[in-house]
Amino acid sequence: MCGRYLIEDEAYADILQILHDLNAAQDRINMDNTSSIGNTAPDVVGLGEFMRGEVFPTNIAPVLLRDTVEAVKWGFPHWKNSGVIINARAETALEKKMFGKPLRERRCVVPSSGFYEWGHSGGGKKKDKFLLRQPEKSILYMAGMVSTFRDAIGEPYDAFVILTTAANVFVAPIHNRMPVILAPDEASLWINDNGFMEFALHRPGPELSAKMIG
Repeated sequence: MCGRYLIEDEAYADILQILHDLNAAQDRINMDNTSSIGNTAPDVVGLGEFMRGEVFPTNIAPVLLRDTVEAVKWGFPHWKNSGVIINARAETALEKKMFGKPLRERRCVVPSSGFYEWGHSGGGKKKDKFLLRQPEKSILYMAGMVSTFRDAIGEPYDAFVILTTAANVFVAPIHNRMPVILAPDEASLWINDNGFMEFALHRPGPELSAKMIG
């Protein structure tokens, strides 16, 4: 699973650069399209709300959607209790009522510096905390999806979950699951291309490095 992840200052700067690039591209489209009315450039929604550092379930975090970056709550509300569902299994998500429609229609990319897993490094019962990241990359992209729900007073809000898959050889010594990870140039494909989505859900993850931090 992916129960926590990290956003460092360098990754945060990359997220803002993505937003800048989106706005610049849309500005060029608007300048070329004389029939456009007003400023339709993509905007960032509530990015000031999310925290940097370790991201926990129910925190507000940035996700990349089609033509925008938005700050969204991590975790779909649980149908049985007051908890949240933070992950969806890549192998079965399309078949599930809660996940099937958003996975087909509202995929997102979750940018991070890396993600955390807990495993045994020795023979003791205590689990050690590891940070896993892609070597020589400041940002790690995780595949996700967004859906809209209503809070206790009936107000709509968006939430996201992260897709997970079977651990590859780099993660398996620590945990049996890992996020579905995308290359930087695959973000648009994941969001827009259903064929690529099916492919990405079933391929092994990339090389990762693990550092024990506690």
